[in-house]
Amino acid sequence: MDNTPVNFAAVKTRQQAAWSCGDYAVIGTTLQGVGESLAEACDLCWDERVLDVAAGNGNASLAAARRGCRVISTDYVAALLDRGAERARAERLNIAFQAADAEALPFADASFDVVLSTFGVMFTPDQPRAAAEMLRVCRPGGRIGLANWTPDGFIGQLFKTLGRHLPPPAGLKPPSAWGVPAHLRELFGDAVGEVRATPRTFCFRYRSPEHFIEVFRTWYGPVHKAFAALPADGAATLERDIIDLLQRLNRAGARSLVVPSEYLEVVITRR
Repeated sequence: MDNTPVNFAAVKTRQQAAWSCGDYAVIGTTLQGVGESLAEACDLCWDERVLDVAAGNGNASLAAARRGCRVISTDYVAALLDRGAERARAERLNIAFQAADAEALPFADASFDVVLSTFGVMFTPDQPRAAAEMLRVCRPGGRIGLANWTPDGFIGQLFKTLGRHLPPPAGLKPPSAWGVPAHLRELFGDAVGEVRATPRTFCFRYRSPEHFIEVFRTWYGPVHKAFAALPADGAATLERDIIDLLQRLNRAGARSLVVPSEYLEVVITRR
């Protein structure tokens, strides 16, 4: 068994480079409905102070602002915050955007009524530290709302496929662990009371498996980086493996591509 400590700083640097390449907003915009559903699950109220952690292009941020909340949208990739700011200006929504690391949030204790993250904080390498930061900035009695891909859902399986071709650093918990209620209980511990976890489904819709790969290979950082890191024959094998996965899960048959992907919608009450 390899007990070598994980170099979280090095992992984070590589992750930041991956999410900075391509343009996640091309993919992220399609997931807006997840942010709307999470905002309703958290029962957001007008004037509540809301922090969106690892916000990407701002799906949860926009959903909260549409409900009258005072929102700060954060991410460690500045270009993604720019995409969120473009969307907020188009809708005349008042959202503050601030570069921030989910594992070291630059806010005082108990600063927010609600802390949100949709498919964002789950990718932090130091998971306990990220959970502790979300707890720290959430006031007692406040809520933490999460949308996390599950291990057995499509995106969980996609990352397992990538991992077979480019194994992750030893000792890292997979991001999809955030989609397991028992793991969330372990991460957040006794600082929380109720943990409401509801399985949901988001459907990826593309023309074909080849179209999906074209879009994700161009715009989705982790997939873009995986293909770039492999030699030509390795990239071809990865493409075949992803196509096989897509074809197995496609519910639209030959006419199109509709792939359901399970995620966990979570509302945690801070003690």
